[in-house]
Amino acid sequence: MASACTPACLTASSRPSAQRATSGCTAMLCSPESSPLRGARHCLPSSDPRQAGRGLTQNPNARAAVNLTLVTPEKAIKLAANDFFRYQLSKDGQKLTLFKEMLAGCGAGTCQVIVTTPMEMLKIQLQDAGRIAAQRKTLSGQAQLSGRGGAQPPVEPPAAPRPTATQLTRDLLRSRGIAGLYKGLGATLLRDVPFSIVYFPLFANLNQLGQPASGEKSPFYVSFLAGCVAGSAAAVAVNPCDVVKTRLQTLQRGVNEDTYSGFLDCARKILRNEGPTAFLKGAYCRALVIAPLFGIAQVVYFLGIAETLLGLPRVQP
Repeated sequence: MASACTPACLTASSRPSAQRATSGCTAMLCSPESSPLRGARHCLPSSDPRQAGRGLTQNPNARAAVNLTLVTPEKAIKLAANDFFRYQLSKDGQKLTLFKEMLAGCGAGTCQVIVTTPMEMLKIQLQDAGRIAAQRKTLSGQAQLSGRGGAQPPVEPPAAPRPTATQLTRDLLRSRGIAGLYKGLGATLLRDVPFSIVYFPLFANLNQLGQPASGEKSPFYVSFLAGCVAGSAAAVAVNPCDVVKTRLQTLQRGVNEDTYSGFLDCARKILRNEGPTAFLKGAYCRALVIAPLFGIAQVVYFLGIAETLLGLPRVQP
């Protein structure tokens, strides 16, 4: 139990490379309704018509820095908190019931939003910058064509400088204070708590199915597959909350895009304007990211790779 957070820190560093290619598409697909994107396959060429998908990787170093800085403590808190609550709930020596497993997951999800909310806030602004810039460029080109009667090609305006994570953090703190980094906290709680409630019990039971005998550790491939299945299932299950959270945390609005006063107002407007299927936007991309992420995380965690590297005694969770 004491070393529970060590492998989480080591595991978290693998997330940016796995997530960078698809997380930008997820944010674009979850972005407000005026975006013309119809799916993940359409998102790639639509990000920048002339640069074949560079919209997904604009400012990749900035987004990687956000991931490396904040995902590491997020994963450490999530995995260690789940083990802590499971330990506290099993002090009577009895096997944890499903309700207690869900309660432990609820505690872990609640603890992790301390780090998750500012991380998501910054990441969404960095991912959304390309969409807003492309929309402004399109509108500027259309205005120039209208003014010239279409006789001459429009003059392309100079590209606006891309914001950095440091610049965004400084601007948010200056304009909104520490509360600016925690905009959408309620929506993040409504996504991460149910995710952990679904993920941890499902993983524990799937992983237990692969144990060769009672009390023995499951093979690494069982932990990997259990993490992939549990992660993708939980990601799809909470995707409606992720769509609402992304809309609430998007600071810059495009033309004709709605503004929202809160979680329920946002959910109502999405349902009214786009229909129930809008709540599944980005679910495919999220599943692609979450499945290998949690599969690898659980393999590293349960094999005790971090303890081996650091020379620490292995403590079974």
